[in-house]
Amino acid sequence: MYLFTPRFILADDPLSVKISENGWAWLVCGEKLIVWKIGQMPISKFSVCKEFQLPPCDLPYVADLVALSHPDEYSSLQSVSVMAASRQGVICYWPNMTHEESCTEIALDFGNDWKCLTAVSGGGFILASQKNQLLRLTPDGSGKVSFRPVQQGQGMLSGLGRRVSSLFGILTPAADVVLSSVLWDVENECFYTLTNSSLNKWEVDETSERHIFSWDLNRSMKGDLGDSIWGDDENYEATKSTINMKYLDLQLSKEGLVILTAAWSHADSPCLIYYILTTLQDKGCHISDEIRVEVTEYCPPYQTEELPCQRFLIPDFASPAAYLYTYDLVFACCTGTGRASLPQEKLILNMPGDGILGAGSFTGLPVLFCRNSGLVVARPKESVSMLPENIEDSLALAASESDARQPFERAEMEAQEDKTKMLKTAFVMYCRKDIIGAQNMLEEIFPDSFDTGPDSDLDMAVAQISLDLINDYPACDPRWAESVPSDLSSFSNTSLLLLHQLEDKMKAHYCLMEFLRDVELLSRLETVLVRGIPMATRLLLCEHAEKLSAAIVLKNHHTKLPEVVNAAINCALSKRNEGIPQNLTPADIFFREVSQIDTAFDCLLEEEEQFLEENHPHSVEWAQMVISINNILKDMLHAAVHHRHNKSSFYKFQEETEQEPEYIPWTASSGPSGVRCVILRQTDIALNKVYPQVDTNLRNALLEQLVVLIDFYLDGYVCQLKSVDRPSQQERYNKLDLEYTQKRSHLLTQLLSLGQYQLTASLAEKYCDFDILIQLCEQTDNQTRLQRYLNQFADQNFSDFLFRWYMEKGKRGKLLSPPVSQHANLASFLQSHEHLSWLHEINVQNFEKAYRTLLNLANMETRYFAKKKTLLSLSKLSAFASDLPDDHLQEKMEDLTAQERYLLHQETLPMELVNKKQFNIETMPVLTALQLIHLYISDDNIKANEYDFKKALDLLEFVEKEEGLEAPTNIESLKLEIFCQAIQRDNWSFDAKDDPIEAAKETVLIKVIKKLMDEGVQLKYYLPEVKDLLKSEYLVTLRSNSYFEFLLQAIYEHYVKLQS
Repeated sequence: MYLFTPRFILADDPLSVKISENGWAWLVCGEKLIVWKIGQMPISKFSVCKEFQLPPCDLPYVADLVALSHPDEYSSLQSVSVMAASRQGVICYWPNMTHEESCTEIALDFGNDWKCLTAVSGGGFILASQKNQLLRLTPDGSGKVSFRPVQQGQGMLSGLGRRVSSLFGILTPAADVVLSSVLWDVENECFYTLTNSSLNKWEVDETSERHIFSWDLNRSMKGDLGDSIWGDDENYEATKSTINMKYLDLQLSKEGLVILTAAWSHADSPCLIYYILTTLQDKGCHISDEIRVEVTEYCPPYQTEELPCQRFLIPDFASPAAYLYTYDLVFACCTGTGRASLPQEKLILNMPGDGILGAGSFTGLPVLFCRNSGLVVARPKESVSMLPENIEDSLALAASESDARQPFERAEMEAQEDKTKMLKTAFVMYCRKDIIGAQNMLEEIFPDSFDTGPDSDLDMAVAQISLDLINDYPACDPRWAESVPSDLSSFSNTSLLLLHQLEDKMKAHYCLMEFLRDVELLSRLETVLVRGIPMATRLLLCEHAEKLSAAIVLKNHHTKLPEVVNAAINCALSKRNEGIPQNLTPADIFFREVSQIDTAFDCLLEEEEQFLEENHPHSVEWAQMVISINNILKDMLHAAVHHRHNKSSFYKFQEETEQEPEYIPWTASSGPSGVRCVILRQTDIALNKVYPQVDTNLRNALLEQLVVLIDFYLDGYVCQLKSVDRPSQQERYNKLDLEYTQKRSHLLTQLLSLGQYQLTASLAEKYCDFDILIQLCEQTDNQTRLQRYLNQFADQNFSDFLFRWYMEKGKRGKLLSPPVSQHANLASFLQSHEHLSWLHEINVQNFEKAYRTLLNLANMETRYFAKKKTLLSLSKLSAFASDLPDDHLQEKMEDLTAQERYLLHQETLPMELVNKKQFNIETMPVLTALQLIHLYISDDNIKANEYDFKKALDLLEFVEKEEGLEAPTNIESLKLEIFCQAIQRDNWSFDAKDDPIEAAKETVLIKVIKKLMDEGVQLKYYLPEVKDLLKSEYLVTLRSNSYFEFLLQAIYEHYVKLQS
């Protein structure tokens, strides 16, 4: 739509403009009146602009005292008349616009301050004064103007002077009536006036007026308006007397008459002006009792009696859209009568020297006349921005500080700050539905070929924008510009505004995430440095939303427990060395910087500890303080963790990478002031300090709260563990898992020790603490619960854990008597515990497997001889009890008998030898065949006889099996040693005259040879050679005795010959 604005130089004189619905506009500048048609007239190719000269006047002319009268929109210039009035009552009338010089002037000697002039039916006009006096001005065909007071109820002619009032016979009205606005309803030919106390209506025809009603605004409407703003305040009754209201303007909509009202209370701190749109239904002779009140979001601070906004527009009769305006601002809102509420938005004229000189409507749109731009149509945005208005303004302002308006003119953008600002600009464009523009800008800043990586420009820019959003300064909040008193308890409206600011930040955060996803930046994000360690950028974005959720919860608790939360806020700000400006509260500062919301945790505990120290344990408030702190902590953590888990998909993209660093949630931060430490400290305070001092009800409340806190504590570890659960970080995973297991056990053991079985079970089941679950079942002797866990956690090897627990605790009876359903699991578990598996095998009558298990155990047993012997015996018994075929059984028995025969050699060691070697019969180790041979033939076996040496010779076969010797000479050398030791047992000092055989028959050697012969051993092949014996180092002393050699030769010859 083209709006014609005449070209003229605006002088220094006061300026005012008015725009009518039928397309005419006029401007008053000093003593000049300029009238023009907006757009082209239907009967002319050219736009019309006329200038009229006004007579000199002491007070400046205003556009409100100018009116145009014309039959209809298509009237020719000849049928359009113009009337202008001065404030002092000088009337100028031009019968038609074609003759600017043809003017009629009259003077009204009523001594009033005239306020506005309105064209009505029949070419007439109504002039209204500041004190609500009305005159009907009627021109005739010759251009002469007559006037008379509008007929009305008592009091409407006040201010005309006693002489004139008396002339009409009407009493003088109250002097405090002040006119605010007038309205002419063309369709119904009704004229309304809005004063400081009433709404009045007349029906007007071409020659007369009839007063219909005067409706008392204060009696009928003031209470409803006050309730809509202050009704929820605790001190509302006391506040009522401090409430001020001013009725400002009147407009017409399809739903009825709409009144703009300003309301404020000096009891508020800060004192804000609330602008209210009230819709009334005119039923003809009266106003309906049904009143619709809409409190707008435009709430400027109260400064002077001269209110910043006193006018508004409803440009489209059928629409609920309304526009409030001041000299430098337009605020779009709605009357609240439509089906859906329209978004409220604010437009500020930022250009130097610009300002709104007047306003009106044309073709259903609001039209403004600005000092710099002329006529401007305030079109609604084609697509309303998704961002809350104050945050969008902040982002747009931040972006505009750079050269972001011409992003494509710069060939290179190396500065990270520039890229961040330009990304903000693209984000705002996206929110305003300019998707193509946003994508083009992003392609320029971060093209697809852009090399991303850890701490890239893209990651840093996204992280910074997200941080700026949650820490955004509430620029539209007047409390950041106005001083506040030190008494925080009176800020009833402060809480509401702070809460809305936090909610707006959350909306903005969601908009940012949709933007990153839709423009495919989310999938390109990698990592940034957070708290000194790398962190996935997407998880940082989630953290920001979690902190916003926690901040909203804390703000709600701030309303319920102001003293507690305020103390913690002051503590946090003190630790940050953050000063509090005179015009802001600590809560304003603290809740503005959402990224630091976690500092509240440690400060809440500090306040709690100080309170417990300073107050008596038996006071009512003592335990209640801990209950309150617990509630705040758990509610904040719940909000954060709930967002993390429920919105996790919002921060993920399809192609997940395994290269993300370890994730430590802010709710699992370590260090003295970290959230983990806070939860542990709070648990210790509650259980060790408060729990013993309180009654059962408070104990139950405390424990239920602690279970929730411990839940969040353990959840943080689970998130951290999941992030390192990959082969490349197995060492880190194992270390962290050990730490987690120890902390979990410590916390749950405390609950278990208090007999809180159900609460303990709830956490142990959720976090799979099998040790605690088993302890719980043991303490309560609840086998049903244990069986449930065996089924519930079957896929997590709960049965193995249970069996191992029984083994470690020495509860082998329970280990070996599980339910039948667990026999298979126990058998599987015992495969790596053969020392117990044979018991289970016997229990289930699997004797063949028990035989094999016992035999394997016996073969591996080297530590205890007695145990080896027992295992072999049990193995033999199991074999007999098994279903082995006879031939197989016989084979097994022969093997077992051979092993028993070997053990018999150790079992029959001479007791003197055993004692001398300091062997304990019960703990004696299993000796090798070589060890046994040396024991039998050693000098320590003082009483060694032929039986001992024969056993030594028998053991040679086991040495061969035991050692696996390949060279037979080793066995022969052992045999040589045994015979040498047998020879040495005698002195061989016989008389040479004696029979050698008879003389040596009592030697150990002869007795050994005889035993060998008794067993059928072929001496010829078994006995060592005489020459080998004589060469042996063991017989050095006998080697020089020639008679000894003779004896050996004779003995060998004799006994070998006996066998032949």
